[in-house]
Amino acid sequence: MQTYIALLRGINVGGHKKVPMAELRELLTESGLQNVSTYIQSGNVIFQSTNEDSKELEKTIQSSILDHFGFKVPVLVRTRTELLTIFNNCPFSDEKKSESYFVMLSDVPDEMLVNEASQKTYPDDDFVILNDCIYLFCAKGYGRAKFNLSYFEKKLNIHATARNYKTMVKLLALSEE
Repeated sequence: MQTYIALLRGINVGGHKKVPMAELRELLTESGLQNVSTYIQSGNVIFQSTNEDSKELEKTIQSSILDHFGFKVPVLVRTRTELLTIFNNCPFSDEKKSESYFVMLSDVPDEMLVNEASQKTYPDDDFVILNDCIYLFCAKGYGRAKFNLSYFEKKLNIHATARNYKTMVKLLALSEE
């Protein structure tokens, strides 16, 4: 049985798309996922499944949420190994890494779109796109960053969701087998 981490985007933010974690855990267990747990209210789910198709698991979770709560939520599913690889591949120094955001992408973006998106720069923001992750460092903090998820989603034509360093560390610890 494989351990997975599902990253939900845009729930429980500013009173919109409210998803109580206890209700989500119960819903996902009823949908066939096993050993379901959550971390904080922002949509981090650790679970196990015999299904080895991450895209199919994403659809199962999206469909369950849509049917139960009545709204669509972008979902990205990664194995613990995939999340660990993303974490370890961060190109920034350890000091910068600990203040960075990991923007997970629904797919590996087209190289031409990556080159185009990479042309835009801001003095206090630094990013590197590697495979299906954008490593984003914002010297003045994410809330004041010029780059945001919408920019990357539009430029790269994909879905994305971000997690900070501390959340990544915690998700990796919680998903240890």
